[in-house]
Amino acid sequence: MQQLNIVLWGLGAMGSGIFKLLSERRGVRITGAIGRNPAKIGKDLGEVVGLGQTGIIITDNAHSALAGGDAKLVMHSTGSFFKDIYHELLQAVRAGYNVITIAEEMAEPWSADKKMADDLDREAKKRGVSVIGTGINPGFVLDALIIALSGVCFKINKIEAKRVNDLSPFGHTVMSTQGVGTTPEEFKLGINEGTIVGHIGFTQSIKLISKALGWELDEIIEEKEPIITSTVRETAYIRVEPGMVAGCNHSVYGFIENEAVIILKHPQQICPDNEGISTGDYIYIDGTPPLNLSIEPEIPGGIGTIAMAVNIIPILMASSPGLKTMLDLSYPSSWNKLE
Repeated sequence: MQQLNIVLWGLGAMGSGIFKLLSERRGVRITGAIGRNPAKIGKDLGEVVGLGQTGIIITDNAHSALAGGDAKLVMHSTGSFFKDIYHELLQAVRAGYNVITIAEEMAEPWSADKKMADDLDREAKKRGVSVIGTGINPGFVLDALIIALSGVCFKINKIEAKRVNDLSPFGHTVMSTQGVGTTPEEFKLGINEGTIVGHIGFTQSIKLISKALGWELDEIIEEKEPIITSTVRETAYIRVEPGMVAGCNHSVYGFIENEAVIILKHPQQICPDNEGISTGDYIYIDGTPPLNLSIEPEIPGGIGTIAMAVNIIPILMASSPGLKTMLDLSYPSSWNKLE
């Protein structure tokens, strides 16, 4: 593969991290940067992320950034929900770009909106480009890693997996979507009103697993419960007193004939070590043979998401056109230079 020219769309923590990692890789070149933050518009991309001048000026005009260039790929990181980013993805595809997005619902977009997914797939095939959503979770821990482990089993009866992570490094937006700092009553109200969402992507993960195993699930049920702290927990962004909510314990259950055959749990909270809770990623497969995998501490979410987005590049670029999931492509590996 000759040098691959890339446009970045989204320059928050993840987009900036993707740029930094790409700057360490050979065979790629950033040719454009699309941002939303008014404080970054018109500034040099490298200076904004602390890497010095690059000559790439951040713009909020996606049309001009995508028009007339020689880039072949958009690295997209502006949102989590398919409905919120659909038109951005469609714009990139219609401009002739392959797209890698870290939007959680894009890990299996048909479960979020079948019509939009079919339309995007059709446009991508028409333009001869590919689109995929990936990240640490969904994209790896609670789906792709489970699917990979299933490959050594004769038979699988049930899958249980849990990702226990620490929200402490994250800012105010994540705190609010997880209900951190609310009272139990406020948490319940936020769940009912949709302002507290817990983990985004559970539906996508469970659909990927069931599809890989050929299981037809009869029902999928999600539960979201507050994690009430008994100690003071404090981060750079928030202080939580005893009796208040320190995070969200989010679970999803996939049923066949009234039996939960896939159980995924994701308790997210600040400062779990304050109450003796260790972070980690855990997978148990009841099958032949039974498998029990533990990764402690957790795979860092930000680092893992950035790595998955960058490492999938050569695989996506070699794939057939269309809207893809991790089931459609071979698993990525770390690379230093595009061949």
